[in-house]
Amino acid sequence: MTVKVDARNAAESASGRLSRELIVETALAQIDRVGAQSLSMRSLAQELGVEAMSLYRYVRGREDLLEAVIASLMDGLNSRLDPELTQHWQGFLQSLAHEMRMIAVDHPRAFPLIATRHPAAPWLRPPLRSVEVVDTFLTSLIGYGFSDEQAVSAYRSFSSFLLGQLLLESATRGADTAPVEEPIDEGGADIPARDGRVSLDDAPEVRRLRQLLSEDRADEEFEASLEMLIDRLDAELSQ
Repeated sequence: MTVKVDARNAAESASGRLSRELIVETALAQIDRVGAQSLSMRSLAQELGVEAMSLYRYVRGREDLLEAVIASLMDGLNSRLDPELTQHWQGFLQSLAHEMRMIAVDHPRAFPLIATRHPAAPWLRPPLRSVEVVDTFLTSLIGYGFSDEQAVSAYRSFSSFLLGQLLLESATRGADTAPVEEPIDEGGADIPARDGRVSLDDAPEVRRLRQLLSEDRADEEFEASLEMLIDRLDAELSQ
């Protein structure tokens, strides 16, 4: 009887230390070790020393937990951009690209979540799928003198470059790049309406440029990228 009471007290004590931040942090650490496919609410609860049902006080289920992990990876990205480099648009893109790469290098097994899961809004694309980051991207490039069309085109090209390069790098570091297919719990929670702490109401440029961002330019983007690759190889052969 004493053992049961002690176990219950221990569980209650562990539950009292729980928070959404701790759960997300532990989930990310587990993904870093074994990948998102192996993450489960039961294993997460076991690592935290609580019952699985205790977690539902802080996360609504599978979708909510994975979205929270993605938001934690993207959190503070804008503030980490090099202020000296961002004085011109080329430096802004360089700084942003390197910060995104650091996420892929530091968390290769978690990065595919950013690259393969639904974006914060259907007209955005991974890996720059955070409303806050995309709004900063568009606002910055327009501030550097880009037109609306040029800023959106740059966003598309930049996203495609990052996605291909960083997914490949994650895979070489042991990541499973397939989408998470099996549910990690039985919660069936709805997709959250917010991306981290930022909603579309906080992202005026994303909202204003929604129509341009929603256009399907896949064919011409593929051809343009292929031509640039061929031109670069041709230039190398001509040297």
